[in-house]
Amino acid sequence: MTRYRWAQWGDINAFFGLMLDNVAVMVILVSTISLPGAESRQDDFRFSPNFVLTRMIPGTALGVLLGDLVYTWMAFRLARRTGRAEVTAMPLGLDTPSTFGVAFFVLLPALREGRSDLHLGHEDAMVYAWRVGVMVLLLIGGFKILFAPVGNAVRRWVPQAGLLGSLAAIALALIAFIPLLLDGIAAVPLVGLLSLVIILVTLIAHHELPGKIPGALAAVVLGVFVYLVGDQLGKALDWPLVPHWEPAGARPPWSPPALLSAVAWDYSQWQQVWWSALNKLPVALPFALATIVGGIDCTESAASTGDVYDTRTILLTEGLASVVAGCFGGVIQNTPYIGHPAYKSMGGRAAYTLATALFVGAAGYFGWFTQLFDWLPRAAMFPILVYVGIEITAQTFRATPARHYTALALAALPAFAALAAIPLNQALGGREPANTDAAVVVLTLRCLANGFIVTSLLWAAALAALLDGQLARSALYLLVAAVFALFGIIHSPLPSAPVAWPSDVLTQLPADARFRCQSPYHWAAAYVLCAAFLLGLALVRTRQTKTAE
Repeated sequence: MTRYRWAQWGDINAFFGLMLDNVAVMVILVSTISLPGAESRQDDFRFSPNFVLTRMIPGTALGVLLGDLVYTWMAFRLARRTGRAEVTAMPLGLDTPSTFGVAFFVLLPALREGRSDLHLGHEDAMVYAWRVGVMVLLLIGGFKILFAPVGNAVRRWVPQAGLLGSLAAIALALIAFIPLLLDGIAAVPLVGLLSLVIILVTLIAHHELPGKIPGALAAVVLGVFVYLVGDQLGKALDWPLVPHWEPAGARPPWSPPALLSAVAWDYSQWQQVWWSALNKLPVALPFALATIVGGIDCTESAASTGDVYDTRTILLTEGLASVVAGCFGGVIQNTPYIGHPAYKSMGGRAAYTLATALFVGAAGYFGWFTQLFDWLPRAAMFPILVYVGIEITAQTFRATPARHYTALALAALPAFAALAAIPLNQALGGREPANTDAAVVVLTLRCLANGFIVTSLLWAAALAALLDGQLARSALYLLVAAVFALFGIIHSPLPSAPVAWPSDVLTQLPADARFRCQSPYHWAAAYVLCAAFLLGLALVRTRQTKTAE
């Protein structure tokens, strides 16, 4: 039997890639729900950075610790069972799309609820909102555990183009493109483009740096160096080269996370938190479904590189890791990362997930993320996300039959809608456009963007079945889409995208006919109509074939 080479030079690159990916998601959470300087100028409807870093981040990091340790063990088990020396562990980390969802649709609304409805002080309202986020994470973690046993069946039912199509859509629209924004690569080009080119040279073109320095490490170190030099040089020239960099002041004394620290409150507040979490569950469940689909995608992606993992165990692990994170105060759900092919191409085996588990877990427990948040500029961290997105997309096309390429392209369209919706929602600030024509465009974009991961999967699967001549099977996928659209899992016209009865959604739409034409009833009926057409066409072809025979 071939000995498993579980640690090699490529694991260093893979470690920095996976570790920085997780750190970047935590930076996104802190930046999204808090304001710089909020300690000195209190904002009633934003969290303070210190609160997020000391209450929410530690438990979140411990979930990564558990999940990556289990995935490391699974890599050893797969290598022992197959006798292969090149097995790469499945990467696990924090889910980027649901981070935005939790921030905008759970934590910030709960904070506003605590201040406006419950009339709590700012500190008490932050604690209340944090507990709501924890309760939501515990509920969706349990939901994922219950759903795990059907993971292998979904892989058998859905064609590869459907699974990998939604994977490529996420990789391009969110993982590769979003880091160009958010004060990232394009916002600080002197730093971001240099770090990105180093990543492209070393990890995409596979050119070695002198001394075989890992590309991911070199990109971050040189990026930080250029940022610091640019900051000082800009002061000397009186012409800013990079945004002014200044570490935060003294952080509060660190206390390690305690088990169930976020849920130790009196019974009356427990009731308030419970009902608030239940009200937000319809908004959070689509993100849980998305990570389940993403976990299935990841398993399929890993299988395309020769590492065939059990889907049920992969999904069960992410559910358990999310529950553990919630028990220690975390608010972001864990998920298998869809960058397995990227980490394999780096040369990663199992050491990179083990190192990530230990580093992220230790950083969460001992409070190192406060220093990482202060010292690492985003423009130096985010290029690794661009690489992961590019590599995933390339692997998707390599693993998919050429006849299904159009299905992959179709799967990307809902993701582009989700991408366009992010800056648009930020510009609108939660308000609807005053102009009716503009409001209709926003509503249409919202319908395409909400639930886009599931939409991408179903659209790509339906087209792949059509390309294979399976009209009835394609109609089945469209009927599933009709049911999902009816209850808001996909194409919800509401900003929060809740899973709700269609009649309840209809009452929240404006009275103008143009708005009401995109209700859940209309979307579901459209899918049923398309499915009926395909079934009728399949019936006609069957009769023609029998007649010819």
